Amino acid sequence: MSGEKDLEQLKKEAAAKAKAAALAKKKAMEQAGSGAGKSEAVEESDDLAKKKAAAAAKAKEAALAKKKAMAEAEGGPSSEGASGEADDLAKKKAAAVAKAKAAAAAKRKAMEQAEGGPASEGDSGEADDLAKKKAAAVAKAKAAASAKRKAMEQAEGGLASEGDSGEADDLAKKKAAAVAKAKAAAAAKRKAMEQAEGGPASEGDSGEADDLAKKKAAAVAKAKAAAAAKRKAMEQAEGGPVSEGDSGEADDLAKKKAAAVAKAKAAAAAKKKAAELGGSDAGDDAKAKAVAAAKAKAAAAAKAKAAAADKGDSGAKTSEPKQPSPNQVYLDKYVKIITEHLGEDVLEDFYINYLSKDVPTIVVSRSAYYKIAEFLKYNESLGFDYLSELHGTDFETHMEIYVHLYSYKNRQSVAMKVKLDRGAPEIESLQPLWAGADWAECEAYDLLGIQFAGHPNLHRIMLGEDWVGHPLRKDYEPYDVEV
Repeated sequence: MSGEKDLEQLKKEAAAKAKAAALAKKKAMEQAGSGAGKSEAVEESDDLAKKKAAAAAKAKEAALAKKKAMAEAEGGPSSEGASGEADDLAKKKAAAVAKAKAAAAAKRKAMEQAEGGPASEGDSGEADDLAKKKAAAVAKAKAAASAKRKAMEQAEGGLASEGDSGEADDLAKKKAAAVAKAKAAAAAKRKAMEQAEGGPASEGDSGEADDLAKKKAAAVAKAKAAAAAKRKAMEQAEGGPVSEGDSGEADDLAKKKAAAVAKAKAAAAAKKKAAELGGSDAGDDAKAKAVAAAKAKAAAAAKAKAAAADKGDSGAKTSEPKQPSPNQVYLDKYVKIITEHLGEDVLEDFYINYLSKDVPTIVVSRSAYYKIAEFLKYNESLGFDYLSELHGTDFETHMEIYVHLYSYKNRQSVAMKVKLDRGAPEIESLQPLWAGADWAECEAYDLLGIQFAGHPNLHRIMLGEDWVGHPLRKDYEPYDVEV
């Protein structure tokens, strides 16, 4: 309907222009007083009328074909409202054609009576040009209306109503207004920059300002999105919306974090600069300090470990558990058999080691070490035929050998300990009794420097023979501090 109204408006404007042109032409012809044959003017007027009639017929045919196509596309004939509108349009077109014919006839008659002769060829050519322009304008208007209606039908699945057309016009107006506002804001901003800087802003400055504004807008958008996500996460975690106070606290926390990061970066930069200024001497001092700190830590750890071990041994010896260990009977048995056969002075101590699966543990004297080991293996009541472990430990005040034995016949175990002089740690080798002591004693010799008398091939098994010192000693100092 909107396209048809536009078409009628165009027709009215074309008719008004034709009337004005005819009046101007008539006045010019009266002033000029020129004339030509009546027959030619009559023929040209008749041709114009025929062309108009043919155009009207074509328009009617096009309207009928369009109406038929719409009926076929919609699955039936058009509705009564649409048919009525098409009939009204056809009637209006017929009336317009009749009026045009009457006006042409009246014009021709007036021209014949007033001038006594036909119109000139130039005037006829102008009339033809005007008629062609009118026809072209009408055709363009029809094509535009048809294209608009077709696009709206495809988009919405049917003919566009007047309300939709109005909404589209409103949207276009709003867009135009928004563009105008944006242009005005940009002009105002550029003017403000010119006033602030005392001169017009160059294109580069304007571009930089636009980029800065875009970056600021992007940063603000990111910050808002992050804040919203954080608030949402807090709401989900706490089961309710986050208050403004909580949001403010979160912002303060973020600021504090940023400040802490900045301080850390500044401190790192200052440290780096100081190191560069200090040079190699400062680097050597730092290395020496690091080595000294490492040694101090190692000594403190060893001391704490020794104190804890002594405390545990003495506590296990003096304190009695609430419930006796199930292995207590075996410890009593071992002690009784050893003291009966070798004497009471061969044992310095004995206890249940609660920190090591309640293993019965005996501490033997240095002089009776090999004799007790031999007795534990060959005594028929004991029969410890397997050596599962042997290692040494540096307690700074003394060194200690720990031996773990197992009896397959009795399915029982025993631990034997012996203390050695740290200045000259030496003890008999158990390799002749248990072949498993071979590599274990070589390891204790390699890492702690303990000598095992009677060992068939005592040698370093981890370090080279030219290595200086024993790494598991608490007072060990590496030959090369960089290693």
